Amino acid sequence: MSGFALLAADEPAPFIEIGRQGSSNFVILVDHAGRRIPRRLQDLGLPAAELQRHIAWDIGALNVARQVAAALDATLLAQNYSRLVIDCNRDPKVPTSIPRQSEAIEIPGNIDLSDVEIAARRAEIFDPYHNRITELLDERVAAARPTLLVAQHTMTDMYHGVRREMHAAVLYNRDRRFAGLVLDALRRDQDLVIGDNQPYFVSDATDYSIPHHGEARGLPHVEIEIRQDLVSDEAGQTQWAGRITRALLEAERALP
Repeated sequence: MSGFALLAADEPAPFIEIGRQGSSNFVILVDHAGRRIPRRLQDLGLPAAELQRHIAWDIGALNVARQVAAALDATLLAQNYSRLVIDCNRDPKVPTSIPRQSEAIEIPGNIDLSDVEIAARRAEIFDPYHNRITELLDERVAAARPTLLVAQHTMTDMYHGVRREMHAAVLYNRDRRFAGLVLDALRRDQDLVIGDNQPYFVSDATDYSIPHHGEARGLPHVEIEIRQDLVSDEAGQTQWAGRITRALLEAERALP
């Protein structure tokens, strides 16, 4: 790559890994956990306030996932760097892999990138994260350990000026078997509005982790979205971690 290095030696690794030897059947992924920007990219030309917003990361997702992983004794893998650098839940072949615009915000540092610059983001951030997931899942296959794959995300409470009434959503694509059980479990709380493949759904164009690591391997899987205003503080994160933990365990027990 012509000597181009994206991450300095003192910058964090591309991903966080917790509980590699956890006893649970669950593996939890957080594709948009972090909002770090490599120093070399100079905040992508954005003001600091923009990097606090949803365009940069999934607010609250990592703290919820940490608590769920601890409660389940599950393995957790989470991306450290912002989706604005490279989206670890997009196929690198799609245009939104490195977004030039997010919502109504232009991303100056993502305009007119060279092939070398694009390749560095993939080689230093995207590939290490997904290679580690692949290694982990291969290890579990070799050890004859079953795996239930969970992708934890959060969504904004407002979208195009309209408030989302749903508290959370359960997403899937070709395989609903485990996601449907998680949906049933969450909907037992009649005070909650839980979307069924709404306001998003998993697809090859808009997602990578579930299609690539879940569907391709035939693993039971689910993608979960929680509304960000509900998990923006510690109390909300703890409350939702408990809900997600209970729903996952109930779904695991019900899985044929």
